[in-house]
Amino acid sequence: MLIKCAFELFGTGGEAAVTVRSVCRACALNTRYFYENFADTDELLGAAYDDVVADLVVTLGAAMADLPDDAARLRAGIRAVLAFSSDDPRRGRLLFTEARTNPVLAARRAATQEQLRQSVLESPGPASADVADLVGAAMYAGAMAELAQQWLSGALGDDLDAVVESAARQLMPA
Repeated sequence: MLIKCAFELFGTGGEAAVTVRSVCRACALNTRYFYENFADTDELLGAAYDDVVADLVVTLGAAMADLPDDAARLRAGIRAVLAFSSDDPRRGRLLFTEARTNPVLAARRAATQEQLRQSVLESPGPASADVADLVGAAMYAGAMAELAQQWLSGALGDDLDAVVESAARQLMPA
C-alpha cells in the first residue's frame, strides 16, 4: 500500500511530493507503519522503482515471446518500452525522467541498464562476447533509455509506429 501511494504521489508531483507525512496521509496510515516497513523515503522510492521495473520486464517478456527473429523481437521490445512508459506517464517519470537526478533512482536505473545490457549479450543464448558485442549491448542499453526519455518529452512526435520503425532501422540496419 505504501509503495502504491508513493508511486501515485511521485508520478504526479515528483520527488518533492513524497514525504513520510504525505505518503502516510495518502494511505491513511500513521508514520509508525511507514517506519516499520522503510527506513526513509529513498528506500520507499527505490521499492516503487523496482515494482515498475518488474512490471516492465513482464510486459517486455510478453511482447517479445515467440517472435520469429531478432528484428521482430527488437521492434516489439522498443514498442513495449515506449508504450509502457507513455500509457501511464507516472511510470515514465519514475523510470526515465526523475531517475536521472535522484541518486537512489539513478543507481537503480544504472543497475537496470546493466541488466538490459547483459540480457542483450545473452540473447538468444549465452556465448562469449567480443568487443563488438560488448559495445553493441552498451549502446543498445543507453539508446533505449534515451529513446524513452525523448519519447516521453514529446521530442519525437506522437507517431509510435514511426518511432519504433526508425529506432529499429538505426539499431538493426538491413
